[in-house]
Amino acid sequence: MTESNERVPIITISHVWKYFGHLPALQDVSLEVSAGERVVIIGPSGSGKSTLLRSINRLEEIDKGEITVQGQDIMSRENDINLIRRNLGMVFQQFNLFPHKTVLQNLILAPIKLHRLSREEAEERALGLLKKVG
Repeated sequence: MTESNERVPIITISHVWKYFGHLPALQDVSLEVSAGERVVIIGPSGSGKSTLLRSINRLEEIDKGEITVQGQDIMSRENDINLIRRNLGMVFQQFNLFPHKTVLQNLILAPIKLHRLSREEAEERALGLLKKVG
């Protein structure tokens, strides 16, 4: 929060359009998400929920509009998307877990490899998150 109690957005989506061929998957989507804010994206199958999430991570290239994460334009080739992704999280519909690892091992992999956390610290955080979701 800033001193004036305003929430500064960490993700800004402005007038985003995404087409698959001639079919619009996202049509003029705008949204701001502030730190600590929880946002739920709901809608029927095929309404663009996954496409929007994939676009925020630049797993989909948008056709028009702008997406910024912590002030960085994710579509700009000058910005390293892999560095930006280190502070983004995404859960895929098909979990895409490593089948030869336990849930805990899957959860601690990225924090250890990307954030260089110790195994103990990564496990402590993972167990805390697992406790939150039961």
